[in-house]
Amino acid sequence: MKIEQIYTGCLAQGAYYIQSENEAVIIDPLREVDSYVEKAKENGATIKYIFETHFHADFVSGHVDLAKKTGAKIVFGPTATTEFDSHIGADNEIFEVGKVKIKLLHTPGHTMESSTFLLIDEEGREKAIFSGDTLFIGDVGRPDLAVKSDLSEEDLAGHLFDSLRQKIMTLPDDVVVYPAHGAGSACGKNMSSETWDTLGSQKKINYALRADMTKEEFIKEVTEGILPPPQYFAKNAMMNKSGYESIDKVMATGTVPLDVETFEAMANHEGALVLDTRHQNEFVKGHIPNSIFIGIDGSFAPWVGALITDLKQPIVFLADEGREEEVVTRLSRVGYDNTLGYLKGGFAAWQAAGKELDTLESISPQEFESRMNQGELEVLDVRKPGEFQAEHVDQSVTFPLDFINTHMGEVDSNHKYYVYCAGGYRSVIASSILKSRGIHDLVNVEQGFKGISQTKIKTTDYVCPSTLK
Repeated sequence: MKIEQIYTGCLAQGAYYIQSENEAVIIDPLREVDSYVEKAKENGATIKYIFETHFHADFVSGHVDLAKKTGAKIVFGPTATTEFDSHIGADNEIFEVGKVKIKLLHTPGHTMESSTFLLIDEEGREKAIFSGDTLFIGDVGRPDLAVKSDLSEEDLAGHLFDSLRQKIMTLPDDVVVYPAHGAGSACGKNMSSETWDTLGSQKKINYALRADMTKEEFIKEVTEGILPPPQYFAKNAMMNKSGYESIDKVMATGTVPLDVETFEAMANHEGALVLDTRHQNEFVKGHIPNSIFIGIDGSFAPWVGALITDLKQPIVFLADEGREEEVVTRLSRVGYDNTLGYLKGGFAAWQAAGKELDTLESISPQEFESRMNQGELEVLDVRKPGEFQAEHVDQSVTFPLDFINTHMGEVDSNHKYYVYCAGGYRSVIASSILKSRGIHDLVNVEQGFKGISQTKIKTTDYVCPSTLK
């Protein structure tokens, strides 16, 4: 038997490859599926099943394409409905894979179709669970994504409590927990950076698995402090439920090299958004006017999903040479399939053509300190609300990047703003969006709060996040 966790850091997502003899299954595959097909081929196996723990909201899964390419059967848990051919499993249904068995445990709560897959080895021992967003390492799935008129987040949290106590915590302590996500995902509140653990360990350290916890306490703790989900979550969940364009077609269309004139025409006449994926240090020195910066080396796909509100938005992009396919792949992972190509020759080609350029003033923390000492400044903190509450520059106001599209009315084009985040990535994203909306008098503070904390700039007293309500 072979178990392999295939972890993708930018999405904090774990897919799984399981093989016994010459049969294999994939659990929660990513959008680009050729690597799974190749892995099975290299191991002399046929992919028999594609198990989906639930309708994912934070990424577009590869189940539809993978089924078309392999003939494998897509399996969802009870209550799921799809617009493509799939098998809706029953609670406790057994699936045979080589000499092992995989048992479907219906564990509603994160969503109502959410299911955990229990691996039973060749000797009949309960070996591991693939828990999706039901149980994370150090946390549990948020219960607010499947709210309906007759189902509140408190109702879902109650279902999650029952699922954990009746289906998960009754398993042996040595069962290994393999979740769908780790730290950095918006699908939970306080996930560990570890990507697997034993169930026995989680019973000791996971706040949601306390043996003496009442249902009322669980509901209160799990629902408290949940930020609104990113706007693309519901749209990705619908794509996973209804189907989507072939990844091969998306890649072919998105990786077309465009000369400067064609690139500019697409932006001016086709309504294409110009997305700059280079490093923020390059963007501040020079960029195409009105382009949006989201650097490929940060949490690229989640920020695209949070900030570009239309999944069908036409996109043309700039990328470092050799990373064009990576950009299109990572856009498609969160459902942005309308990429029309990239600027051949990159920003250097735009410069060489004599096209208009823009820059973003960017200063060191020490220069920021000097300017603050000369007089009061208008300072925007674009970190998350919890980060701001924990500690911030004394003169700053909270302007979280996550919600920038709904807070544009709070800034004035006649004012000058200094913008900072934690390390210098989000502040450039925010500044690029503000500039595209007509707010041009901006100064980016390099190194963010990390750099600011090394100066004598006055900050608020630190408040431990665990004490914030």
